Amino acid sequence: MTTIALVHDYLTQRGGAERVVLALTRAFPAAPLHTSLYEPGSTFGAFAAVDVRTMPINRVAALRRDHRLALPLLAPSFSATTVESDVVLCSSSGWAHGVRTHGRKVVYCHAPARWLYQPDRYLAESGRGTRLAVQAMAPALRRWDRKAARSADRYLANSERTRRLIGEVYGIDAEVVHPPHGVDVDAPQTAVAGLDDGFHLCVSRLLPYKNVDAIITAFASRPDQRLVVVGRGPDAGRLHALAGANVSFVDFASDEQLRWLYAHARALIGASYEDFGLTPLEAAAFGTPSVVMRFGGYLETVVDGETGVFFDAPQADAIAAALDELDGTDLSPAAIRAHARRFGEDRFADRIRRVVAEGGAT
Repeated sequence: MTTIALVHDYLTQRGGAERVVLALTRAFPAAPLHTSLYEPGSTFGAFAAVDVRTMPINRVAALRRDHRLALPLLAPSFSATTVESDVVLCSSSGWAHGVRTHGRKVVYCHAPARWLYQPDRYLAESGRGTRLAVQAMAPALRRWDRKAARSADRYLANSERTRRLIGEVYGIDAEVVHPPHGVDVDAPQTAVAGLDDGFHLCVSRLLPYKNVDAIITAFASRPDQRLVVVGRGPDAGRLHALAGANVSFVDFASDEQLRWLYAHARALIGASYEDFGLTPLEAAAFGTPSVVMRFGGYLETVVDGETGVFFDAPQADAIAAALDELDGTDLSPAAIRAHARRFGEDRFADRIRRVVAEGGAT
């Protein structure tokens, strides 16, 4: 019987990559999950039922609270870890693919390390110390990263944009396997106190490149409409200071609350540079349309004029114009839900299982 193990960068946050990892644990329920850092209170509670195996750096509480502090330690930690299994399936945004194994290695790539290959965008508002540290380490880490990518027997991408980046950075022609949206529309919902139906919703980690500030600014001229921002991150203080009275923040939403938010929102708004971006599909599962930037993975998950509308730049006036366009568009909730079903977990799990069983190189 073929043994399978899973590897992920770190489990310290609640995001799309972590939802994909949960889908992988359901596809391979007997597989242990190896990771560098695991902070149960900061990620999805469902990981408590998974056999999570951490690396020695997990003993340092400060690193579990902020994985960015672990930057100098992540490459050596994964390089020093050997996972004994017939097949090792790595969920990677730059680290997990560096793990050692004597069996086959299959990599599911969410994006080549953004801060290595797109530093101007992803480090633009980081502190000077962080930028200098990354700049100093970048040449060695790029060599390590490319060697790690070449160690894979199969390389998978979550979107066409990620596939193109993998080709440019690693010279690998990856197969696209879209991730599942991962929400159960029939599961219980819990209302968020103080909110009425019809609000606009932004679900995002609060990081500068997510452009949540542009969304908040767009609502400064719409005082009769409410924006709800769900997420946490280092940009929270600046965003709270920017927000008007019609903007509500939900630092943490349980899965029950998140389902209610998606089901009762007028629309989801996304202005970030996403290589895939699961939230439009999560919203679509409830028949809720999206207003998103015409970029990257959003082009694969939103159908213009059918499941949502696009804007061309992360600017408040462009977002406001797209919101006006949505107000004048009659979209079918049934068609939106049907679109989301194309990205169901059964389809994803079936393809991943077949890749794991197939063998052979990319």
